[in-house]
Formats: sequence, C-alpha cells, structure tokens
Amino acid sequence: MDEHRFSQVSQDRATPRRRFLKEGVKMAGAALALPYFVPARALGRDGHVAPSNRIVFAGVGIGPRGRYDLSVMLPEKDVHFVTICDVQRTRREAVKAMVDEHYGNRDCTMVRDMFEVYGREDIDAVIVATGDHWHALASILAMKAGKDVYSEKPCGMTIGEVQALCDAADRYGRVFQAGTQRRSLANFQYAASLAREGKLGNIHTLHASVYTPSRTYEWLPAEPEPAVEEVDWDRWLGPSPWRPFNRQYVAGRWRGHYDFEGAANFPDWGAHTLDLCQWANDSDDTVPITYEADERGITAMYEDGTKLICDFLPTPFGNRDPHYTTSTGTCPIRYEGDDGSVETGDNGEIVLTGKAARSLQRQFAKPGTSAKGHGRNFFDCVKTRARPVCHQWVMRRSHIACFAAELSWELGRKLTFDPVEERFVDDDEANRRIHRATRAPWSLYV
Repeated sequence: MDEHRFSQVSQDRATPRRRFLKEGVKMAGAALALPYFVPARALGRDGHVAPSNRIVFAGVGIGPRGRYDLSVMLPEKDVHFVTICDVQRTRREAVKAMVDEHYGNRDCTMVRDMFEVYGREDIDAVIVATGDHWHALASILAMKAGKDVYSEKPCGMTIGEVQALCDAADRYGRVFQAGTQRRSLANFQYAASLAREGKLGNIHTLHASVYTPSRTYEWLPAEPEPAVEEVDWDRWLGPSPWRPFNRQYVAGRWRGHYDFEGAANFPDWGAHTLDLCQWANDSDDTVPITYEADERGITAMYEDGTKLICDFLPTPFGNRDPHYTTSTGTCPIRYEGDDGSVETGDNGEIVLTGKAARSLQRQFAKPGTSAKGHGRNFFDCVKTRARPVCHQWVMRRSHIACFAAELSWELGRKLTFDPVEERFVDDDEANRRIHRATRAPWSLYV
C-alpha cells in the first residue's frame, strides 16, 4: 500500500470515532439540560435505605425453622435477601416464593450448591439453618469466604466442632451470631438481670430444662435415591457417614439419629437454657468443672460452688422441687439465690419467690432491657463489626457445657472438665469424644 492510500485509510477509520465523540458531547449536553429523576430508594429517602447501606443476605439450608427466622429478618429495611441455597428443590422453591412475595418481584435466585453463594462477592452475610450435622462446617466455609454468619443452634455436634467454629470466626475476622435468641427476649433478659445485679442475693443454684437424652443408631429402610435436582443426597449427608436415602430424613426425621444430631438431642433445648444460665451466672468466660448424671437430670458445678442443674423433661424441675410451676411455658429456667428465686419461660410470665417476690413482683410491667431482636442485633454488628450478644465465644462455652453434661449421662459417671484446656481431666475415653470423624472430603479444619 502506497503512502497516500495508507493515509486515506487511516482517516477513513478515524472518522467514525471522531463523529461518535462529537455526537456524544452533543448528547451529554442535551442530557444535562433536561431534568432527570432519581428514585427516593436510591438516595435513601422517604424511609428507604440506599443500596450502598444495605446488607446483602442469603440463606443456606432453609427449612421450617429457617423460614421462621427469615420471616422476621425480611422486614429489616437495610437487609436485602437475594438467594436461597438448599439441596432440596421444594425447599428452594418455598423460600423463593416467600421472598418474592415480600419484595413484590421475582428476583430471588435459587442454587443447590452453597459454594455458588460463598463465591459471590456481593453477598455480605448468610443464615445457616441446615440440619445440625452441617451447621459448623457450612458456617466455617462461609466465614472463610468472607461472609458473616447467623447460625441456627446447636452450632455443632461435638466440643471439637464448636471449638473449630469459634476459632474460624476469630481467624477470618467475621461476625458470628448463634441462634440462641432467648437472650434477646425481654422476660429472659429481666430474669438474668435480677440474678446478675444481686436482686436475688447470692446465686447458689441455676435450673435449666433439657430433653431427656435419647438417640438411635439404626438406619431407616433404603429407598430409591431421587434425582440430584430434587434432592442432592450426597450433599445432604455432607460430613456425616454414608447411609442409604430415605425421604423421612430430608423431611425432618433426621432428629434422634446419632449421625445427624449431636449429644443425644441434649443441645436442642440445652443450647438455650444452659446459655441463659451461663449468662445469669456471669459465666460466659468459663464452664462448670464437674458433671454428674442421674435418672432425673444432670448436676454440674462451677468452680465457685454454684450448681447448674439440667432437669430432664417432660417434668423439668418437678422431680427436684414440688413447688415448681409449669405456667411459664416451654424452655423454662430458674435462678435461685439466698433472697429468692425467679423463673420464666416461653410464655413470658415471671414467677418470683422469697424477698424478691415482695420487692420486685410488679417490676416486670417495665422490663429491664428491651430487645430489638436477635436478628437485628446481628445486622447491627455486621455494620459496626462489634460482637453480637451470642457471639462465637458465648456459643463455645455454653455448647461445651451441653456436650460435657450429656457425656456424663452417656458414660454413666462423673466427669471433671478443665475450662482452660477444654479437656476432661484424667479421662481418655471422654477426651476421645471431643471429636467425631467426618466423611471425606469434608473437614472442619479449612
């Protein structure tokens, strides 16, 4: 090509670009001359929260309990739920329908693999509400991926699992909230405040209701395994030992099976009631040092001599105290001091005895600390990076107390626990139970 032709081609190729730039300048000028509309929601006005201030939220393993959690979290204006991950198609679709109805659109996405959630850079936090056998590992993997975590309880199935979970939250600098939401309810807050502030005198005994421990090692009958899009059975099993599929497992009948539920169902309520007793006793930084079971329950003892009595249902406290009242509802606790006692449960009633009854009986009309909600506390901490009310170390100690108490029942002997080393004293068999093997390739230590 001669020099003249090369020059002409270069000019021809440049012309469209120059024309585009000139036209672009004209269009930009016209746009600036016209008024334009920015929705109030984009600016954070009129009660809306600007997108830059919203927490982008997702769910991993959302069944009935998880849907309840989600129902009280969705109304938070600074939280936007974007995707549901579940290994069961019907549960994915149920959550999507719930979320889409709330937002009035069809934007909620569905995935089967949790790593699709964890790999998204726009997601800030997740709620883990799988079966118990996935809680610890799913939470650890989420935190490793940079997500803050709200985990349903029990947050692990062994002492080793909750240790690994707590360590992961520290290692990755994540906000973690255990779903022991009773710390955020007014009646339980009030009862704990009476104990902590000395209104009951010196606290000598704490009562926590728990289920009578039970478990099975048997398999349900084998059934044909469904298509992976319907139920991803291998992923549902996750770290648990393999067993053949039965639809009852994925419908909720995994409860009571050793492979899927830790500590013989003890932490199902114990995660709540022992946590509340730890709180009332100012013992969030330790655990009881001895545990001994009998047919009525388990008695644990703190280093200062305070007793923590885990009373077996269906008659909590009743075998030990004929004056126990069942009027306080499910999940009851009682704190006993030299000057009286306080008892409360899920129906919100406060029952006081002794000097406390005479001086404090009317005060619950104006309860101590009001709670904005357990989920709200979590979301606030996602923003501030403060620790939630049931952060990883609170969870670690209260769960360890659950597992140690249950193990004394299982082994049928008194156990002594070192709260600093977090190991049983002179008991190799009990220490072997601190950990449980996981199925490859799933490991807690990631």
